[in-house]
Amino acid sequence: MDGLIVLSYSGGLDTSAIVPWLKQTYGAPVLCYCADVGQGGAELLGLEEKAVRSGAVGCVVEDLREELVTGVILPTLKAGAVYARTYLLGTSMARPIIAGGQVAAARRAGGLALAHGCTGKGNDQVRFELTFQALAPDLQVIAPWREWSFRGREDLIAYLHEQGIPVPVSEAKPFSRDRNLWHCSHEGGVLEDPATAPPADLFLLTTDPAIAPDEPEELAIGFEAGVPVSVDAVPYGPVELIEYLNDVAGAHGVGRADVVEDRLVGMKSRGIYETPAGTVLRAAHRELEQLVLDRRTLALKDMLASRYADLVYEGRWWTQEREALDALVDVTQRQVTGTARVRLFKGQATVIGRESPFSLYQSQYATFEADAVYNHADAGGFIRLFGLPVRIGAEVRRRSAADLPVA
Repeated sequence: MDGLIVLSYSGGLDTSAIVPWLKQTYGAPVLCYCADVGQGGAELLGLEEKAVRSGAVGCVVEDLREELVTGVILPTLKAGAVYARTYLLGTSMARPIIAGGQVAAARRAGGLALAHGCTGKGNDQVRFELTFQALAPDLQVIAPWREWSFRGREDLIAYLHEQGIPVPVSEAKPFSRDRNLWHCSHEGGVLEDPATAPPADLFLLTTDPAIAPDEPEELAIGFEAGVPVSVDAVPYGPVELIEYLNDVAGAHGVGRADVVEDRLVGMKSRGIYETPAGTVLRAAHRELEQLVLDRRTLALKDMLASRYADLVYEGRWWTQEREALDALVDVTQRQVTGTARVRLFKGQATVIGRESPFSLYQSQYATFEADAVYNHADAGGFIRLFGLPVRIGAEVRRRSAADLPVA
């Protein structure tokens, strides 16, 4: 093809091999793109040099941490979205931001094609390509893992040696990891047996709860319209707040999840997730909602939360459906303002108090003591009306039984 190919690039084994393969297969220059979504400085160190050594014309590294938090993490938090009952969607949330940044970089550079290193067996290929379809339907999409003849790690290493390109790994990594500001995931190796407990040295963000501090720590998380804005009355920016909570909650072993989930392509997979800040924020946000939202609005939120989680997991972020759900969620969040106190202790984040100027909890109605605002006698009429269908059904069954012939 004639024209630039823009590749989503990590500097690992796969994308290091993809650069020369694209050049040879398509006869086109390759520009690498990497989004900083909080994966840590070690993964970004020397990335431009690696890309050029692999044969790329250059590498764009862009800080998208703020966009990740404000654009995806906070809306997903407000929606209460959780996949497979316990997965807080860390990898899923980052993909539309990374792919969207890649599209913008391709537009700036005049690229004619977009490439990624996702395998044909996973979810990420769908997430990347749905973003490409939404934001750049005119650009060609190249997925080398669905085209080339390489079958695994050894083939890629041999290919890089043939090309005279430094191999970016020296020994097999026991696990496949994905890390961003919100979480770190671990897959592969012994984790592929769901009966096997994760090894103690697996975790990167969280302390083993068994050896976490013996004294609990309490935090007051402040929210405005469903958005976390402060810790212990100290204002934080969106990125800084998550970084701070990751450190504090992680030290107490908070945020571990062992999940067997259903991939988009149909199989079940097992992942170990660490989401310290997310675990704290979800607990605090849920309890504040419980204080300020009425029963039917809470039920509506719970119904749409699973749909929102599926949408994020499946990569359908850039859709009208998501915009419509966000509009509904934002209405429910107008009064989700206040503070939730969370106790961190031995792997648990427990809400121990909550307050809001919009609280629907009124002590004069809820008290078990004598009060002047609630007439107990009114409950009798309410119960008679509330139980009317039960009473009518029982009467119909009684009459029917009476009409039956005696055996």
